[in-house]
Amino acid sequence: MAFRQQEIRDAARFSTIRKTAAEANKESKRSAFLCHSHKDADLAKGLQAFLQNLGWEVYIDWEDATMPDRPDRRTAMRIQEKIKSSEMFFFLATENSMVSRWCPWEIGYADGVKNLDRILIVPTVDSRGNTHGNEYLQLYRHLDTAQSGGIGHFGADNQGYVLRGSAAPF
Repeated sequence: MAFRQQEIRDAARFSTIRKTAAEANKESKRSAFLCHSHKDADLAKGLQAFLQNLGWEVYIDWEDATMPDRPDRRTAMRIQEKIKSSEMFFFLATENSMVSRWCPWEIGYADGVKNLDRILIVPTVDSRGNTHGNEYLQLYRHLDTAQSGGIGHFGADNQGYVLRGSAAPF
């Protein structure tokens, strides 16, 4: 199942204060790096808010004051550092992330440094009813509603694990 983009946008109203991965770990919160197109800032904020409501701290690169103003080698190094230090890597699959220059690079990097069960695709459906994703995204687990409530991550066989929380997604 893909998450409706409008419902993800609506979740941004519930945004809370963000913490670093280290702070999240001290508080026994789970941490994630959110890979997304900057053109989908509203979706990124909505997904961040939803996941924070379930006890996650979600890193978004443009919220990081230590990032350079213009992308350069330091940007790439900082992103690599954050991908490694976060427990999970979430790829927000949208039309924009599919054509981004950075998103495929980020998931490729994550693929090389994280266990495959730590990389999750967040499938979305836009207002026209289109779902987004390339074939290679099917190599990874995806975020979906868990039958027992809350959200979970699942493989192509729909076998998976509940991440946390009993709230219905979006």
